[in-house]
Amino acid sequence: MLASIALLASGSAVADFGAGVKAGTLGIGLEGRWDPPVPWFDLRVGLNRYDYSDNGDYAGINYDATLALDSYYLTANLKFPVSPFRFTVGAFSNGNEMQLLSTQTLGGIWGDAVGLESVTSFDSTAPYAGVGFDFELFGKAGLNLDFGVLLQGDPAVTLLPTNWDSLSDGEQALLQPILDAERAQLEDEMSDLKAWPVISLAFVYNF
Repeated sequence: MLASIALLASGSAVADFGAGVKAGTLGIGLEGRWDPPVPWFDLRVGLNRYDYSDNGDYAGINYDATLALDSYYLTANLKFPVSPFRFTVGAFSNGNEMQLLSTQTLGGIWGDAVGLESVTSFDSTAPYAGVGFDFELFGKAGLNLDFGVLLQGDPAVTLLPTNWDSLSDGEQALLQPILDAERAQLEDEMSDLKAWPVISLAFVYNF
């Protein structure tokens, strides 16, 4: 069936513009496509957003975690004649973050009032490379699949107690080595997110 759709698509005129909605590992998004007067080539712009919530152990401490996905992108796509297959490269304006909040006592010496807040961010501009498959029927409605990798770069981790400003200078000095050790462990764990796998499915309409 997919092969039949691809052949129908290849035999029909390609529209100049398209728009669609998508969902995948980068969140829920919108995408627009422009076909310039260059054979087998198009440009696409879009955005992705979504918050995934979780509760789990990170670097030995239990956190309420939120993976806050927020990105904008521009991609160039090289398509192949009589085939739905394409290569995709692009750049993302990357606002993806891992946000952590814990009320667990740190070190057991400051009481229950000492919680932890952490934000992990990545490079603000991230390159993307992948492949895709575009299935279109009579040049109008269609389905796009994408598989790729977003290279987010090394994680930058901030970590502070929720009541940091209320602590004395002496308490901050005693707490700082513990924070530095915890932050280093978090950076090590968050390094697994440097290469973010991208899988998405989009429904599109061509104008």
